[in-house]
Amino acid sequence: MTRTGIGIRTAAARSERIIGQIHVYDGAGKGKSQAALGVVLRSIGLGINTPQQSRVLLLRFLKGPERDYEEDAAIEALQRGFPHLIDQVRTGRAEFFSAEEITRFDRLEAQRGWDVAKGAIASGLYSVVVLDELNPVLDLGLLAVDDVVKTLLNKPEHLEIIATGRSAPPQLLEIADLHSEMKAHLHAMASERGITGIEIYTGSGKGKSTSALGKALQAIGKGIGQDRSHRVLIVQWLKGGSGYTEDAAISALQQSYPNLVDHQRCGADAIVWRNQQKEIDYVEAERGWEIARAAIASGLYKTIILDELNPTVDLELLPVEPIVEALLRKPKDTEVIITGRCQNIPPYFDLASVHSEVYCHKHYANQGVELKRGVDF
Repeated sequence: MTRTGIGIRTAAARSERIIGQIHVYDGAGKGKSQAALGVVLRSIGLGINTPQQSRVLLLRFLKGPERDYEEDAAIEALQRGFPHLIDQVRTGRAEFFSAEEITRFDRLEAQRGWDVAKGAIASGLYSVVVLDELNPVLDLGLLAVDDVVKTLLNKPEHLEIIATGRSAPPQLLEIADLHSEMKAHLHAMASERGITGIEIYTGSGKGKSTSALGKALQAIGKGIGQDRSHRVLIVQWLKGGSGYTEDAAISALQQSYPNLVDHQRCGADAIVWRNQQKEIDYVEAERGWEIARAAIASGLYKTIILDELNPTVDLELLPVEPIVEALLRKPKDTEVIITGRCQNIPPYFDLASVHSEVYCHKHYANQGVELKRGVDF
């Protein structure tokens, strides 16, 4: 008998040998840079209180210092929380430009960034190097793709490389161990752009919960910049056990910002199978929703992450009408981030101002590659 399970499996460690992978996040949908920051947070969380702390380089192409970007606040939160572990380099000019508008300055800035990247990769000092917006730099022809590919193929074995941005070239995708594409979706309320502050991340690809964690960092960073408290609540469904992908990242957030991050987990420590739901599954799902509903209505939180709410609704563990009502009434300045796969699109998707489907083109786990602590579990 074929069974359809929507519960969340933990990733089992199979070896102490650390193998870093090459990640590529591309596509027109939102969440690419956020996903990269979520992976960074996970890696740092695993390194806390161990001799092998994770040092990270955030190299940002096409993002000159004269302009503010959405992820600036998240990076500030990282740097304040872990000042000895985060290095950041920004290159390029502040405005958008096409291939016909490329200047000598653009080429020099791209090369400057790549020289920094090559030095960092060769040094062996970093556990994660994020090459933010590398994909469009290559698409614009500002760097030689062959040189980039050769350098990445010869990286230290332990090093995790994350490349983001639209229009990743085929040569880069060919060597990638993981390729997730963020696809943008529009729903019935597209003409009104949905309700500001409701974002949904779905799909089979890697990057949904990590994008949500990037939003949590962003909220905390905004509060730091404005000298205000931007509290974050993370509610996780279908995750009643331990050893989940986000544990280390959430632990790192709570250690650095203990008064700003609240976390609630609900669910049994078992896969929930369709048509085989148990009483505890309904009880735990409702418990999580009561916490989430009260938090949304309170206005006390700037960002509320409803992790794996979508499969919980898809399994009919929760009715959809109260969720729609709560989202319609949410305070204007409260962000609600909803994640998880689902087979049937629930009505609250029509309320979202952002819906990114994370489509899995390639994942190293499907090739028998052993999973890495801090990145995969």
